[in-house]
Amino acid sequence: MYLATTGRRDAPPAPSRGRRRVPGTVLALGAVSLVTDISSEMVTAVLPLYLVVGLGLSPLQFGLLDGLSTGATALVRILGGATADRGGRHKQVGGLGYALSACSRLGLLLAGGSAGGIAGAIAADRLGKGVRTAPRDALITLHSPPEELGRAFGTHRAMDTTGALLGPLAAFTLLWATAEAYEAVFAVSFCVGAFGVLLWVLCVPGRRRNPKPLRPPAAPGPRAAAEAAPRARGGVLTALRSPAYRRILLCAGLLGAATVGDAFLYLLLQQRLELDATWFPFLPLGAAGVYLLLAVPAGRLADRVGRRRPFLYGHGALLLAYGLLLAPVTDVLLLGGVLVLIGTFYAATDGVLMALTGPFLAQGHQAGGLALVQTAQALARLGAAVAFGAVWTASGPSAALVAAGLALAAALCCAARFLPASDLPASDPPASDPPTMSPPPDESPSLSASTPTAGLPPAGPTPLRED
Repeated sequence: MYLATTGRRDAPPAPSRGRRRVPGTVLALGAVSLVTDISSEMVTAVLPLYLVVGLGLSPLQFGLLDGLSTGATALVRILGGATADRGGRHKQVGGLGYALSACSRLGLLLAGGSAGGIAGAIAADRLGKGVRTAPRDALITLHSPPEELGRAFGTHRAMDTTGALLGPLAAFTLLWATAEAYEAVFAVSFCVGAFGVLLWVLCVPGRRRNPKPLRPPAAPGPRAAAEAAPRARGGVLTALRSPAYRRILLCAGLLGAATVGDAFLYLLLQQRLELDATWFPFLPLGAAGVYLLLAVPAGRLADRVGRRRPFLYGHGALLLAYGLLLAPVTDVLLLGGVLVLIGTFYAATDGVLMALTGPFLAQGHQAGGLALVQTAQALARLGAAVAFGAVWTASGPSAALVAAGLALAAALCCAARFLPASDLPASDPPASDPPTMSPPPDESPSLSASTPTAGLPPAGPTPLRED
């Protein structure tokens, strides 16, 4: 990755002088995610009831199905990212993932009571999600100004969460209207998912926009054509050459290993409040509503003060949620506080982590680099869920929560020490500077003015290759 040698290391990217609109590509990707999440969350909301109550599967059998499909999702993220980076095929690979998820709803509809068919449909849905996530986030990175990545990811995550809120409501409305006909939910979910694929095909651009050149345009020829469509060189692990990226990857894994899954927190909350089981599905909707409200403000704040601090503060909110579940507080404070803190955690970490990682990835390796971070975080959280469940079984929920809180506090201390202090590589110029760059010390300013290229931005400092 060729970078100029100017710029500050200890400051976040300066906010742009004029407030710009969110790029159209980000809005298109957000619309696709909104529609797709309505489709997927319709199934997710009713699938436990359908499998356990409707088909009579044991909780252990359902847990095995869910665990195996989640593990498959984590593994295919890297494959999807690496494939998308080859030749810039982000749209093709992402579209394949969306189409696979949409077809999985049709698979559920056709499987009937077959356990094998249901398992295949669930695996196809999770595989599709794993394949599409990294190419989609890479497109957001490629089509957004570096200094506004937090706002771009926050906008996308807010639209995505809107679909996550509407999906369960649509599913339970259909169940009520059709006297618990699960097949109707699967059929509507398939139609909505197919509409999301259509939006992806029609509205998402196939190639990223060309950045504004810092040098005069090259003369037409084979070399100019090659520069217009760069190809990724090396594999996914090429991103590990950057020390800052390695730090982000390490911190994401450490914090993920101390993050208790939402389901456990909702179960603990249900036990403390002695809620009726019929109210349990509405607990995630409360946290999702907070996430929806805070996603865009958290992204804007990250662009303004630096993405490192909101990412750490978000995990601090999760640590407070652990403490609140252990504290002797009133039911109203416990319910509202835990849901607000969980929503704040996701708003300040989910998109912000991708915005923090993106600028440190070399050209042509965005999808693979983001996929590697997502995979490390997902596998770490899977391990955390297993460890938390084991401690809960052996010593009770309070001991498990105390252990999780201590682990998260230690991980936060490590992350505060190792996360990069700047949102840009050390040699990047501030993103808000005008395209014109000062001439190198060994060139005379009058020389550029006297050449036929006067009026174009002069060549900047001699580029260096940064690991």
